[in-house]
Amino acid sequence: MGQIKLENIRVFANHGCLTEETKIGSDYRVDLEVEADLEPSAKSDNLKDTVDYVFLNRVVREEMAKPSYLLETVAKNIINRIFKEDTMVTQTTVWVSKINPPIGGDVEMVTIKMSEDRKI
Repeated sequence: MGQIKLENIRVFANHGCLTEETKIGSDYRVDLEVEADLEPSAKSDNLKDTVDYVFLNRVVREEMAKPSYLLETVAKNIINRIFKEDTMVTQTTVWVSKINPPIGGDVEMVTIKMSEDRKI
């Protein structure tokens, strides 16, 4: 087994429960970690034998572009899509952070973390 991590994917998106959040949008940070058997690709040196991190980045960006009220929904959509489109992934963890959230205080970011193992 091995892990592939994408860290600090920066996106602008329109998530939130407040009307202003969905209209004006805000900055987000997404971190992603997937587990897969990386031995075949280590031996073959062939992209088809591993999880393509270009694919992972694309999934994050496309799912972040779909407005949701909750970050939990966005994270779950990212996880579901990765499992659906890449059978090599056995476990996924995603962190979705809203930068400078409008919560009435000096808070750098709010982060939710979700993890899931592939259901057999």
